[in-house]
Amino acid sequence: MIDRLTIQPAYILHRRPFSNTSLLLECFTLSHGRFPAVAKGIKRGKSASAGLLQPFQPLFLRWSGRGEVKTLNFFEAAAPALMLQGRVLYCGFYLNELLVRLLQRDDPNERLFGLYGSTLLDLSQGKPAEPVLRHFEIELLNQLGFALVLDRNAEDGSALVPEQRYHYELERGPVPCSKADPSGISGATLIGLNNGFLQDRGLLNEARALTRFVLGYYLGDRPLKSRELFRTSGEK
Repeated sequence: MIDRLTIQPAYILHRRPFSNTSLLLECFTLSHGRFPAVAKGIKRGKSASAGLLQPFQPLFLRWSGRGEVKTLNFFEAAAPALMLQGRVLYCGFYLNELLVRLLQRDDPNERLFGLYGSTLLDLSQGKPAEPVLRHFEIELLNQLGFALVLDRNAEDGSALVPEQRYHYELERGPVPCSKADPSGISGATLIGLNNGFLQDRGLLNEARALTRFVLGYYLGDRPLKSRELFRTSGEK
């Protein structure tokens, strides 16, 4: 019998072949964070269970090992797979790549784990992708300690004005643009991001530009592979 106290809720963020019969998995778990694990011999005999070890499938996992790469000992479905198709599937890949690139290994964050699961569920249920992704990006930055300032003027601490435009300065926050400068981001967009409510197409476009700018700073120069998937369906 499996000792269920040792089993953790988890998702697979990425998988690739490892030797002829095994898989190397990037696991994201509730209480142990992100880590690599080998599923040994899983492809031997074309096991049907290997199909569970896919992204967007809620799982229970058990593993062993003291080194960086663990050995997967047990897995089973925790719920039906979340069905992401077409452009929404690319959104899922985008979430996974953000986590792989930005999360430190072995650094658990139960709130972020819950956020990831609820975001996948929202996407699978057909909720508008862009507001869902913007919410995830903002909360991801919060959980990583890079929270955006979305509620006040960075110069004097005053409340943001919806009609005012702002330049967003990294690690400082929004600074008002001069009236002669039409660039930047509107106060309405920043307020909408802070309140978790953005529907207007123009504001959503501004929000996407802002989160892409800020995430780019922390991601570095190496581009996200998942963004290539949006070339024919709109960028994230």
